Amino acid sequence: MDSYETNYIKFSKIQEVFLMVISEKSITSSEICFMTATEMTEHIRNKELSALEVMEAHLLQIEQLNPRLNAIVTLAGEEALKQARDADRGKVTGPLHGIPVAHKDLLETAAIKTTYGSLAYKDNIPDFDCIPVERIKKAGAITIGKTNTSEFGAGSQTFNSVFGKTFNPYDMTKTCGGSSGGSAVALACGMVPLATGTDAAGSLRNPASFCNVVGMRTSPGRIPIWPVSDGWNSFSVAGPMARTVSDIALLLSVMAGPDSRSPISIQEEGHIFSRSLKRNFKGVNIAWAIDLGGLPFEPEVKKIVDSQKKVFQSLGCKVEDSEPDFTGADKAYKAWRAWDYELILGESLKKNKFKYTLLKNIEEGERITGPQLASAERIRTELYHRIRLFMEKYEFFILPVSQVIPFDINQEYVKEIQGVNMLTYIDWQKTCYYISLAGNPAIAVPCGFTEEGLPVGLQIVGRHKDELGLLQIAYAFEDETKFYKRRPPVVDTIERREDT
Repeated sequence: MDSYETNYIKFSKIQEVFLMVISEKSITSSEICFMTATEMTEHIRNKELSALEVMEAHLLQIEQLNPRLNAIVTLAGEEALKQARDADRGKVTGPLHGIPVAHKDLLETAAIKTTYGSLAYKDNIPDFDCIPVERIKKAGAITIGKTNTSEFGAGSQTFNSVFGKTFNPYDMTKTCGGSSGGSAVALACGMVPLATGTDAAGSLRNPASFCNVVGMRTSPGRIPIWPVSDGWNSFSVAGPMARTVSDIALLLSVMAGPDSRSPISIQEEGHIFSRSLKRNFKGVNIAWAIDLGGLPFEPEVKKIVDSQKKVFQSLGCKVEDSEPDFTGADKAYKAWRAWDYELILGESLKKNKFKYTLLKNIEEGERITGPQLASAERIRTELYHRIRLFMEKYEFFILPVSQVIPFDINQEYVKEIQGVNMLTYIDWQKTCYYISLAGNPAIAVPCGFTEEGLPVGLQIVGRHKDELGLLQIAYAFEDETKFYKRRPPVVDTIERREDT
């Protein structure tokens, strides 16, 4: 499959027919594109909408918006339309029957280009699906395309030498975050109702925060990953992205579950996430982060996140300012990260050219010694137990997703926060990778906007392997605040043009 630029389909005839059909049904293309996936599945199942109508609406949205934003980098439009027609002719195949889904360009997709954001793989077309894609397809979803990422997911700014930059739809001079930035932007703009991402240092959570959508870092093994060369890796996970928490639960219900190809896969079946997300939170203890041991934050981030404390109190929660001890987390995470990049990419270092920050990570991994890894593992184990004991008292821990608001699109990474220099390209993501190191599930949900209209996300951390509880508290917060309903300015521009 060729790239988005060379394989783009002109949908003028489709648009003409489609607009005629939806006008008869008194439903607009925008209404379809901004339905929740949960609503969409019901409409398709009840034959109130066809899978073809849904697919055409999203392809039109991509045609109108993607050239400006560069979220979807490989489009599988023709095949997606064919599969949508087949879905309408056949029986319901699963809970995602006929739903368009976009996959991060780190996840292998059979017969669709997977570049990992690297020139070394710019023409790579796998002959297999990785487990998350395999399961989503089995549930009846249709792959509409691949979304942009940073090279091999290194860094929380979405750009690479294959496809270029992805822009923030709330302000196109700003970054959308990363490395699952393409997925976050596609969701925010109604190009897809569901998308996938991956997360090691915050790549599901940070772009969700920067783009006013929801991203969930699952417990290692909750969603099995294969193929990988580091089968026991508990840092990088795959996860769901969506505009609402209910849609996250829907997607997680088909992505999760045991698989013998992953030695760390959790044995609980994914259907547990199909349960009701409604729950009474009266008397539930919540810890509210202070500064994670002295981390710097841009003032607006803390102000906006802290303003939401009252929402949890109104739900009946007992909220206290308290946080675990993260001593040593930075050192341990960086050691394991360098070791893992060397494991994955070290053998190809001599024959391939990688971006500088990724190259440095691999080289650091080459220099890691046994005693250094032993120290990192000791610190990680101690951190796990400190958080385990901390969360025996508190069911949830709440903190900002990011230490900063979306920054300049031309800036590769944050180099300074409130006068504190960031020593590496990931230092500004400690609010995320401290949690990654501990292995707890975490979810990023919209919690407000700056005076300039830039999104800010709130991060909720759950107890070890308690994704269901995490979804329930996130759902309760979302239901009270409804920040997800605010759409990006670029979408409003198109809708005004359609109205005239």
